[in-house]
Amino acid sequence: MVFNSVVFLFCFLPLSLLLYYLVPGRAKNAVLLAESLIFYCWTGVAFLPLIAVLIVFNYLWALLTARAKAKLRGLLPLAAVLVNLGVLVYFKYANFLIDTVNQVAHLGLAALNIGTVLPLGISYYIFKIISYEADVCTGKIAPEKNFITFAVYVLFFPQLIVGPIVKYREMAEQLHDGANRCTPARAEHGAELFVFGLAKKVILADSIGALWTDIIGAGGVGLTNVSTPLAWLGIIAYSLQLYFDFSGYSMMGIGMGKMLGFDFPANFNYPYISASITEFWRRWHMTLSGWFREYVYIPLGGNRKGLKRQIFNLFVVELLTGIWHGANWNFICWGLYYFVLLAIEKLFLLPHLKKGKVWPHIYTLFLVVVGWAMFVGNDTGVSFGLLFHKLFVPSGGVSPLYFLRNYGVLLVVSILCCTPFIEKIWNLLKKNAVTRCAAILALLVVS
Repeated sequence: MVFNSVVFLFCFLPLSLLLYYLVPGRAKNAVLLAESLIFYCWTGVAFLPLIAVLIVFNYLWALLTARAKAKLRGLLPLAAVLVNLGVLVYFKYANFLIDTVNQVAHLGLAALNIGTVLPLGISYYIFKIISYEADVCTGKIAPEKNFITFAVYVLFFPQLIVGPIVKYREMAEQLHDGANRCTPARAEHGAELFVFGLAKKVILADSIGALWTDIIGAGGVGLTNVSTPLAWLGIIAYSLQLYFDFSGYSMMGIGMGKMLGFDFPANFNYPYISASITEFWRRWHMTLSGWFREYVYIPLGGNRKGLKRQIFNLFVVELLTGIWHGANWNFICWGLYYFVLLAIEKLFLLPHLKKGKVWPHIYTLFLVVVGWAMFVGNDTGVSFGLLFHKLFVPSGGVSPLYFLRNYGVLLVVSILCCTPFIEKIWNLLKKNAVTRCAAILALLVVS
């Protein structure tokens, strides 16, 4: 069940909010847990035992860690990492690793029979659990004693599909304050964010995604037939679609969180206006970048142990970022590609970028779009090598003029929506209650 589906919008969400608002504060977490379980099991219950075992294990692990003697405190974190990362590796990367070993060592290892469908949200809730474990180990938080409260944190349905990745300490206060977490102002702001996110997803992402599909899809032109200008138009459309899709879902999740009484950090901050790759990663999927910075980069030494160690730490983070996104070599190449760019900026380029005005934005956008060409390299109908050949070796083929004529207005609107321009218009509209409501209702109806 996705956030923009009819079932979710017209059945699950309104009924969930109604029940949640009606019950007293002390019962809100129990209701929220029940709703999250229904959401998780909507497409099947095959992986319910998995997440149930992980919740019980990590709940008991934290309580045991708080009471453990000093000798055991070194072993308990290792056990937790092995269990949680082991689950993630098994479901997401095991067959990729087996296939890689078979190709390199020419072995005939059989693939595991784990299917092609991953457990819902596994990359997100495993990272949430690890952040909880790490904070318990370092004493930043006390272990959660209420099992229902901990289960709500792990299963919280607005974050389950695409984040944001929220740490337990960012939710703890509101998780324990059921009576006061829901306010009219918070609910109103949440509804606005949800509608904006919905509009990003269905008006912009799905529409501009149709351009990419028309170019490379089975019923479209096909990558072998496109000209170089059309290939660039296609990958630009994919870059826009990916941003609006991902940021739209994240915004819907943040909006639902507010409607349920929780304040979550933003996940995107106009990444396509960045003037460096360094700035881009401070604006794109900010909760994931923050997670890697706090739980990988800083523990490895950050920038405190000299330039060489800092570059190595950056390499580890970007490699893991690529791996986190998927079990395929194009994701690993994508992560290493950004390591090279970030290292170059760190070593000498960043001061020059800060002095520039226009060219740093062009430089950043060009490299980001090239990065998305790597990212999409394993999608159906896309050949990694052929796509890059079309992009960088001048090729004849179908002209982009027909597609520019059909999608030109949408492209302009999409580009404008990647900038703070729309936010400035909204800041003017929301000063008046009538224009604010009219704008939100119009977006909702069109969506």
